[in-house]
Amino acid sequence: MGNYREKILEMIGSEDYRPMTMDQFQQELSAYDSEDFKEMVKEMVALEESGEVYRTKKDKYMKMSETDLVKGKLSLHKRGFGFLRPEDTEMEDIFIPPNAINGAFDGDIVLVEVQKHSQGDNQEGEVTTILTRGTTRVVGEYRASRHFGFVVPDSKKVVDDIFIPKNQNLGAVDGHKVLVEITKYREEESNPEGHVIQILGHKNDPGVDILSIIFQHGIEIEFPDEVMKSAEAAPDTISEEELKGRTDLRDEFTITIDGADAKDLDDAISVKKLDNGNHELIVSIADVSYYVEADSPLDKEAYERGTSVYLVDRVIPMIPHRLSNGICSLNPDVDRLTMSCRMEIDSAGKVVSHDIFQSVIHSDRRMTYDAVNNMLDSGDEALISEYSDVYPMLQEAEALAKILRGRRERRGAIDFDFNEAQVLVEADGTPADVVLRTRSVGERMIEEFMLAANETVAEHFHWMEVPFLYRVHEDPKEEKLRQFFEFVTNFGIIVKGKGNEIHPRALQEIIEEVEGRPEEMVISTLMLRSMQQARYAEDNLGHFGLSAEYYTHFTSPIRRYPDLVVHRLIRKYLIEGKTDRKTINEIDAELPDIAEHTSNRERRAQEAERDTDDLKKAEYMIQHVGETYEGVISGVMNFGMFVELPNTIEGLVHVSYMTDDHYQYQERHMALIGDRTGTVYRIGDPVEVEVLSVNLEERLIDFKVVGMPERQPRERRDKPVQIKAKSKPKNGEKKQAGEKKQDGKKNFDKGKTNKKPFYKGAKKSKRKK
Repeated sequence: MGNYREKILEMIGSEDYRPMTMDQFQQELSAYDSEDFKEMVKEMVALEESGEVYRTKKDKYMKMSETDLVKGKLSLHKRGFGFLRPEDTEMEDIFIPPNAINGAFDGDIVLVEVQKHSQGDNQEGEVTTILTRGTTRVVGEYRASRHFGFVVPDSKKVVDDIFIPKNQNLGAVDGHKVLVEITKYREEESNPEGHVIQILGHKNDPGVDILSIIFQHGIEIEFPDEVMKSAEAAPDTISEEELKGRTDLRDEFTITIDGADAKDLDDAISVKKLDNGNHELIVSIADVSYYVEADSPLDKEAYERGTSVYLVDRVIPMIPHRLSNGICSLNPDVDRLTMSCRMEIDSAGKVVSHDIFQSVIHSDRRMTYDAVNNMLDSGDEALISEYSDVYPMLQEAEALAKILRGRRERRGAIDFDFNEAQVLVEADGTPADVVLRTRSVGERMIEEFMLAANETVAEHFHWMEVPFLYRVHEDPKEEKLRQFFEFVTNFGIIVKGKGNEIHPRALQEIIEEVEGRPEEMVISTLMLRSMQQARYAEDNLGHFGLSAEYYTHFTSPIRRYPDLVVHRLIRKYLIEGKTDRKTINEIDAELPDIAEHTSNRERRAQEAERDTDDLKKAEYMIQHVGETYEGVISGVMNFGMFVELPNTIEGLVHVSYMTDDHYQYQERHMALIGDRTGTVYRIGDPVEVEVLSVNLEERLIDFKVVGMPERQPRERRDKPVQIKAKSKPKNGEKKQAGEKKQDGKKNFDKGKTNKKPFYKGAKKSKRKK
């Protein structure tokens, strides 16, 4: 009979449908032949697993829309509870208590029954069905027993140890970090079961800690053989034949500006002043899509990875170095194939005309941020003389960047300027220092040029009305904004506008108002957390943070798969001229999956980067136990307060160490207030702390307030909640160049090396009474 899927969906979708059993479906569809029946059952199971239909306890199949069930991804917390992130993005997250997880793992796609007593933003639910397992492999420490073994997972989100049967341990011994594949999930009182598929090394071996995090997030380090063979087949130089149909920009004075250690140079610029007073900016990007053909082994691997991953001691590239550091890198003094966006920009920063085309360039100079900053910021005469051919264009580029930045500021773009830390490690992975990255004139200049190119490309294809891949940042949700506005009123800040109708300009004004104040970092961080996460989408939803109607990612195809897709679409539409209905339909069908997959891969990379930073920051603080520092209260909870040091390292002052009084938590004011003395510790206050201890396994740092009476140390398990030593959130949209590894070593006190960072002249927090 065939086409059972469509027939089943048609039956279930009819208005008069009533829940039916499998036997009733067999009768209705006349699937009496054994092969037909098998096909029907197969399709029914697939529909159930995808969450399109639901099988009741009486084995009847219902429309999912007629149930009280919500489909989504489960996100577990290390304390055992979790949240369902519904597929319907209009719905709020649903809280899942520990006793309602029912054997689900972090990342599983599940069905949740919402409890009738819960409502609004405080919905509570229970997992009823696990549709798709999101966790199939676990990294952890092997523990041996006489007849079996078990693995203690590194991730605290995996609450059960994994049972390893005899002869399934691959020869692992006590203390080995291993990768386990789960073969059986938890059932009632029995633990999950699995077998060891790889031994990463002993937990104390150099580099195994970072390796464990990489495998924990499912990131592949090595490229498959067929991918490497494809990369090896790439040429070292370009031929004359390859220049046909390309605009020749080799006579345009062109430079790259990157960090000194960068090897994958994917963007080049050319800037000049026109006779009419406007500026011409040409942004040329490595034509990676020319070398990475769609559906090739290289392309499939790049899609799977989604992005390059930048960790403290290594970079895991999206495409092999043979390409990223070779023919695709815009190295100086060689011809390179590129995609270019030429823009004419007026004195108000408006792009009055533009052109997008495939090109060939010949980079004249490979500049570093340090050199550019020293020339433009410091007026370094020696460097200006050395780069006398480049300096005039750099001056024009600086002037143009100011014009572009002024336009963004006028329209209300939010400019987060967080301190971003870099952990410097020794050859064996030991952290040597934690320093602040610099972001000076050179970085800001490239940032503005990349933003301009990304906006111009996005707007061009928006008006072409063809399927395209956008970088979107939706308006903040009303409830989160309301909570943020309530918080900032504690600092005397009143926000204009209400709800989600707020313009980003109002939030930028808050940042400007608190600039230089002790609470600046805290308010900026909480503002960022109140916003939605930027993502990729097939629909142009605008970019709230940039206050931009049109935005995409065009400028980093070596490191981001969405940029590679954008380049392919440019070639398809503009160069090959394919805008027929068949092509449009094919692209339209592909983009949603690409957008979702690459957004997920971006988040995976960010989590891995954050985890490695947190680990090395905690390890770095071990050598500073007993030392005192001045920091700022970055968070207040009922169990204590978090304090962030100027190098972005964060630790917890537990209330049990606040021994001069009994402190009550005031949630509305985000403060701890002493019952007897009235002493106030409020978010944003400066405070002097001593490093008490570091728990490296959980990446936790304990502080105590200097001057508090002594108390007996408590055991870690008594602590109700612990939070990791956090990395600062990254503002991925505010800088394209900033996504590269940057040079410059700026320590805690404006460049001065000091192992014990203090705010110069900072006073201890005023404790209000």
